[in-house]
Amino acid sequence: MKIYLGSLREWHWISSAICLVGMLLFAVTGITLNHAAQIKAKPEIITLEAEIPADVIKQISVPDEEKAPLPSVLTDWLAQEKDISVGDQLAEWSEDEIYLSLPCPGGDSWLSIDLASGELVYEVTDRGWISYLNDLHKGRNTGVAWSWFIDVFAVFCIIFCITGLLLLKRYASGRPATWPMVALGLVLPWILILLFIH
Repeated sequence: MKIYLGSLREWHWISSAICLVGMLLFAVTGITLNHAAQIKAKPEIITLEAEIPADVIKQISVPDEEKAPLPSVLTDWLAQEKDISVGDQLAEWSEDEIYLSLPCPGGDSWLSIDLASGELVYEVTDRGWISYLNDLHKGRNTGVAWSWFIDVFAVFCIIFCITGLLLLKRYASGRPATWPMVALGLVLPWILILLFIH
């Protein structure tokens, strides 16, 4: 029994240590998301206009698919000359234009290229750090690595809650308010849902 309790306590404190910073982040951003209408943000928009050299444009051939990644000759020029990284995102192609949406946490960006004139328009919108953190909370435009982090974090939160409940059960006999408080935590959300959410 002592070994079991020892391992239970270990799982509880280890999961709480792993979850600490993430839980604080998700709690704070839960508040900011809940009050998004009251938190005013002034987006900062940066627009870049340039002309892609004719020799680069000549090497671009329109693919058969409506959506396809940009050719390497174009991605290399964008990265080297304009410091624009597009990765392997799929662009929308037509006979005379390329449009590429580049969403990111806390903002947005896009570029369009006129294949006839070589005109490039690139726009970046930054909505601020609160929007950035809110998007991390939602996993919006954050990529595969962050998505995996959220899943692993959620598993450790579940472990933290279950081990906490088992520890409550172990020590409940000496604390009479334990189960009424647990019941309150279980019932209160349902009361609010039934009475105030329609």
